[in-house]
Amino acid sequence: MSKFKTVYTCKNCGYTSHQWVGQCPECNEWNSFVEDVISSKGSNMSSSTRSNYEKPVKLSSVSSEPPKRISSGIGEFDRVLGGGFVPGQVVLLAGEPGIGKSTILTEIAKNLKNTDVLYVCGEESAEQIKLRTTRMGYNADNLLVISESSAEAISDSIEKTENIGLVIVDSIQTLFSEELLGSPGSLVQVRGCSQILTNSAKKAGIPMVLVGHVTKEGVVAGPKVLEHIVDTILYLEGDSQHLFRILRTSKNRFGAVSEVGIFEMEESGIKEVKNPSELFLKQRLPNASGSCVTVVMEGYRPLLFEIQALTVPTNFGYPRRTSSGFSNTRLQVLIAILEKRAGLNLSNHDVYVNVAGGFKVSEYAVDLAVCLAIASSLKDKPIKDGVVAFGECGLNGEIRKVSHQEKRSGEAKKLGYGEVVSSDNTKNIFEAIKKSLAE
Repeated sequence: MSKFKTVYTCKNCGYTSHQWVGQCPECNEWNSFVEDVISSKGSNMSSSTRSNYEKPVKLSSVSSEPPKRISSGIGEFDRVLGGGFVPGQVVLLAGEPGIGKSTILTEIAKNLKNTDVLYVCGEESAEQIKLRTTRMGYNADNLLVISESSAEAISDSIEKTENIGLVIVDSIQTLFSEELLGSPGSLVQVRGCSQILTNSAKKAGIPMVLVGHVTKEGVVAGPKVLEHIVDTILYLEGDSQHLFRILRTSKNRFGAVSEVGIFEMEESGIKEVKNPSELFLKQRLPNASGSCVTVVMEGYRPLLFEIQALTVPTNFGYPRRTSSGFSNTRLQVLIAILEKRAGLNLSNHDVYVNVAGGFKVSEYAVDLAVCLAIASSLKDKPIKDGVVAFGECGLNGEIRKVSHQEKRSGEAKKLGYGEVVSSDNTKNIFEAIKKSLAE
């Protein structure tokens, strides 16, 4: 008879404990532990049921040739993967519901014309998938669809179906295994089903994509508990109010973890953005006050963004500081620097800052651009044409050096911005304002 034991798993980092605790000792998250029931079936195997001895091999005899890549047909997606799929690779594609995960995977299936794609739909019917493919102009001749939630049945289909070039499981939270306890979506089921499918993908040498839904906090069962099972973890991010999507990687056994892909949502599906900097600045108004261009590093990729600022006299006793796509706490620090070190009176003005395009920027390299945009709006003078600014602003008003300055400057000049304001040629924020604003 199988024995069962109860453990508690942190849904934020995957840490397990034999008793419930209020704060996770690994990630310090509060109230993140959920109950798991684990079967000990098979833990006391006899010697007759154990696997045969596997002889160790010398590492020097193992081939060091790079793995053969399978292109997804989408350059931005291949960039994030490190050049394409690797046979037997298991990829977890995570993101909020409705962000475009199923759409981008359907686009990949559309591009794999010479091989069949097995699409396991646990959330949608075959009719719903047909509607999406029709909307995207995809005849789906190479798309094999099964509506199945049993991990064992899916594994059996993978092993018995021939000429499969890619397996898509949408989503991992809908699957279950009769050998495991808990309902679909629980930590035990998600982890166990993922292991079953991973073993099948490795055995057949077929790349597999597991779709995982997460909340805005990223704490739903799936991504965190699967980190040590899958080979690659991708996150599709974006604002539902905007058309752009960013694909990031947090783990990749077959490539770098710093690359990002940029996509744009359209009525016909999702399309890659090959020159995002040019697209982000396309709608920027010339000679408009409160606008400054900066260079942000997304991994190793420099991207140009427009920082917008608006200052208006406050109608209340306490001025408002509001930001979109930028840290509000950091905004208040920069306003204090402008008042103390640059002599700008913002105590009776509301300040609004926005990163155009709906993106979130967290690096301190945009400090200088935010300050210049605020100063430009307050003085109602536009930034000089062809000026791009980046740099961290210290509390003493100095401009500090940031990473990849040469690469940022090179990308800006390539797009026609001839004057770069940074720590290389400007000492403090007061000098930067004087140099950047038009007369």
